[in-house]
Amino acid sequence: MKSFNLRFIAERTIIMVIFLSLFIVLKSQNTFNRSSSQYLFPDFTTANAKMKSKKNQTINLNYNTVSGKMVYVQNGKRYDIVNPAMVDTIYLQNGRFVPVENAFYEVLLIAPISLFIQYCGKLLPAGTQDGYGGNSQLSSTTRLASLQSSSGTVNMELPPDYLIKVEDVYWIRKDSNMMSFQNERQFLKIFPSKERELKQFIKQNRIKFDDHSNIIRLVEFINTLDQ
Repeated sequence: MKSFNLRFIAERTIIMVIFLSLFIVLKSQNTFNRSSSQYLFPDFTTANAKMKSKKNQTINLNYNTVSGKMVYVQNGKRYDIVNPAMVDTIYLQNGRFVPVENAFYEVLLIAPISLFIQYCGKLLPAGTQDGYGGNSQLSSTTRLASLQSSSGTVNMELPPDYLIKVEDVYWIRKDSNMMSFQNERQFLKIFPSKERELKQFIKQNRIKFDDHSNIIRLVEFINTLDQ
């Protein structure tokens, strides 16, 4: 009887190990192979575009993180706004976006030292099998496929098994100069004469550079310092 119980327990243990192994593999494959959208928001929504000509336009928009373009829908196809210089501000999903060269940045703070954020998406091809039976990302990145037409640049659908990696790049505008940063070290380099005060503020307030609200607080603070 004892031998039977031990055999039964061993068989159940083997079945559970096989089941859990299969679950882990399937979960890993589903996580890796999912297609991520190149767009910042889940859906195209109504936005208000304030033009430099003083006219306002209402249009369904989304932001393409890979191309840096604002994208609108027309006749079932998605097109870039090809003349961003004509736009003053786009109000989209409770945010304000302004054109900077050929891209759009979101406005986080307007002050003598202003703060913007650029959402930079990279299109990564699906990983290949490595020597340990897992997946490894290819080191190269690929630009988003697009097609030129008489109506403008058409945004193409992503192939399946492609991933989007989005990085936030913050921009400071000071005295008409734009300077970017992504971490504390880069930020402090922009304000070398205020390094001591800024380090103290960052430490006391536990500022995290991957939190937009924290960065807004930090730039609000530096606006209170004598420049």
